[in-house]
Amino acid sequence: MSDSALRALRTRAGRSVDALNRSFIDNLFYVVGRSVQKATPIDLYTALAYTVRDRMLERFITTGENYKQNNARTVCYFSAEFLLGPHLGNNILNLGLRENLSEALVELGLDLEILMQQEQEPGLGNGGLGRLAACYLDSLATLEIPAIGYGIRYEFGLFDQTIMDGWQVEVTDAWLRYGNPWELPNRQRRFPVKFGGHTEQYSDEHGHLRIRWVSGCTVYGVAYDTPILGYGVINVNLLRLWKAEARDSFDFQAFNTGDYYGAVDEMVVAENLTKVLYPNDEPEAGKELRLKQQYFFVSCSLQDMVRMTLRDLGDLSRFPDKFVAQLNDTHPAIAVPELMRLLVDEHNMPWEQAWDITRKCFAYTNHTLLPEALETWPLDLFQRILPRHLEIINEINRRFLDEVRVRFFDDDQRLGRMSLVSEGPARRVRMAHLAAVGSFAVNGVAALHTDLLKSTLLKDFHEMWPEKFGNKTNGVTPRRFIALANPPLARLIEETIDGDWLRNLESLKRLESWIDDVDFRARWREVKLTAKRQLSDHIGQTLGIAVDPASLFDIQAKRIHEYKRQHLNVLHIISLYSRLKDSPNLDIAPRTFLFGGKAAPGYQMAKLIIKLIHSVAEVVSRDPQANHKMKVVFLPDFNVTNAQRIYPAADLSEQISTAGKEASGTGNMKFSMNGALTIGTLDGANVEIREAVGEENFFLFGLTASQVQERLNAGYQPWQVVDNDPELRHALDLIDSGLFSHGDRQLFAPLTGKLRGQDPYLVCADFRAYLDCQENVDAHFRDAERWTRMSISNVARIGNFSSDRAIREYAEEIWRVQPVHIKA
Repeated sequence: MSDSALRALRTRAGRSVDALNRSFIDNLFYVVGRSVQKATPIDLYTALAYTVRDRMLERFITTGENYKQNNARTVCYFSAEFLLGPHLGNNILNLGLRENLSEALVELGLDLEILMQQEQEPGLGNGGLGRLAACYLDSLATLEIPAIGYGIRYEFGLFDQTIMDGWQVEVTDAWLRYGNPWELPNRQRRFPVKFGGHTEQYSDEHGHLRIRWVSGCTVYGVAYDTPILGYGVINVNLLRLWKAEARDSFDFQAFNTGDYYGAVDEMVVAENLTKVLYPNDEPEAGKELRLKQQYFFVSCSLQDMVRMTLRDLGDLSRFPDKFVAQLNDTHPAIAVPELMRLLVDEHNMPWEQAWDITRKCFAYTNHTLLPEALETWPLDLFQRILPRHLEIINEINRRFLDEVRVRFFDDDQRLGRMSLVSEGPARRVRMAHLAAVGSFAVNGVAALHTDLLKSTLLKDFHEMWPEKFGNKTNGVTPRRFIALANPPLARLIEETIDGDWLRNLESLKRLESWIDDVDFRARWREVKLTAKRQLSDHIGQTLGIAVDPASLFDIQAKRIHEYKRQHLNVLHIISLYSRLKDSPNLDIAPRTFLFGGKAAPGYQMAKLIIKLIHSVAEVVSRDPQANHKMKVVFLPDFNVTNAQRIYPAADLSEQISTAGKEASGTGNMKFSMNGALTIGTLDGANVEIREAVGEENFFLFGLTASQVQERLNAGYQPWQVVDNDPELRHALDLIDSGLFSHGDRQLFAPLTGKLRGQDPYLVCADFRAYLDCQENVDAHFRDAERWTRMSISNVARIGNFSSDRAIREYAEEIWRVQPVHIKA
């Protein structure tokens, strides 16, 4: 780069207060097209985003050039979701610009905090799977590991959640309504993706038999690139998302003949492919769209990787030297046959060589043991949408089952269990099996989950390839979930232990030496109270509900699902309310029960649980015998923005899923990282969190995973548990009486009837242990000094649950990749 170019770059991307001030005004005027006087809050935010982005792009370009020069092996993270959260605050933190930027804006009469609140949260993810992917991108860049995140640029997110009369109502998440200043459209990266049609055989110029896929239709994927900045480093990695479009956006001939709808029909059909995150797959059309979405982003991504391999190495036989691809659950598992298609059909590689390359390229992370969450596709749907891929899967399966026959003689039942295609009247392609066969490594996301994966879901595959299987317990980024979400706690840590703790979370252990310091404990309590006041203010402003910041903030914030057992929490609330009615002078700590989470649009039982939470909240709030001791609040639209308000304010973290059902969980880590104590079962990462923070700092209750299975195998009868527990029976009877439904005795009957009759997630079985444990929580909370010590211990011992630790393990034990340090 020339000296003049460098001078221009320093002028445009300077970090001084004056440079930031001038850059902001320039972006507002020349990019947004507004003056400070005429600009709306969105205009001001957009100019600020471009000002910050300018300071990322030099690093972004430098990083790409360095990676290419080093021929660095690159991690490609394939995920259907990336729940990134707002970009602005995170990028300001990682650039270390907050102080100067705040001062520059103050000179213009503007407030950084207010402008940050204008950002629309990207609608690119839903729950833990997508948030984990975002944390891992943050850690990959921070650890200087070359990486590309590949996914879909959804035009609309899952939905925005509003509440009407206690019911969840889904509202369109139009997150791109004001544009997205963080992305860089890259129309040079445009790849064709075929669907439907048929296959035919032909002989190539050497007389070899080949297969040609004659597609029914073709759409194109266009890249949209988002720089992902590391903390405390120069490295900026790439998130590349694909948008679908037609070959031609406008049919001029159709328009000229008066077919105005037909003129744009191809464009509309193509763009529907990336229109919305997780379309409802209840109808057949929804299933078809989901499969097309998954194949679309995988095909674009692999074509992009093939392009880069040929550009940099000139030889596809070295594809695994250039890339390793991590499949984030089964959504991208179609990558296995797609890479085979590209190598065999498009680049004329022999099957055996292509299969060797494919199995050296992919690693698979499993995220669930729930049968309904394991993707399988009807064979006829697969045949119709991806006929060539079904042929490839059948060939992979034929060769694989021959391996199984040699490994396990005369075991037809095992063959049936392990086949990539289930037999029977409704044959289906098993994507978890495909991922396991096509990958060189398979991992679970918590120690318990991995053990269950090896002993249940993928037991046969573990017996065949035990060396493939390992555990990589999830982690979360402390940059977003401490430094950004909880600045007062970050400042207290910084003042107390110094050092680069945000890049080495294990150094939080040094906080333990301060537990006996009276002044430190007082400051710790003030930090927590500040966060609780801020959340209380937010609840008051948005919901019009007054909550007491001095009360125990008991929070369950996660996706609404029966196995996560929000209804167990509600049964405790009803029982506590009933106790207060019987004994108005009952000596308990005032408590605010706070819920957050979305129910899937088609999941009626989860929606009924949300309605029950609101109904109980309504009754409790208007009862003067109880409302001074307890309050129930549902905070709508749980997302990253709201999570950053919630985690710092929690006193008690509800992690009460049925043991053996939660793969890992990451909310448990975020709560604990912010000083909340956990009440939970031995499920998912709870097991490891309890071991890390100490059993004396964790409120344990409930059946273990093995005990759950034993109860179910023995013929669990929940009504017997209900009959033998008067308090449980009374709580269910109160719901059935219409107390919480304005006299409607049928409204919650599906919920209470299922608990009495089936109770598949053993809510009734764990009820008594849960109530007893909650009494222990109450006693501990009223001893403020003891509670504070426990809270400090949780933060001091949570370092192992940083996403940096998880990524180091992936890099060293699975991906075999090295960091590339870039000098400033």
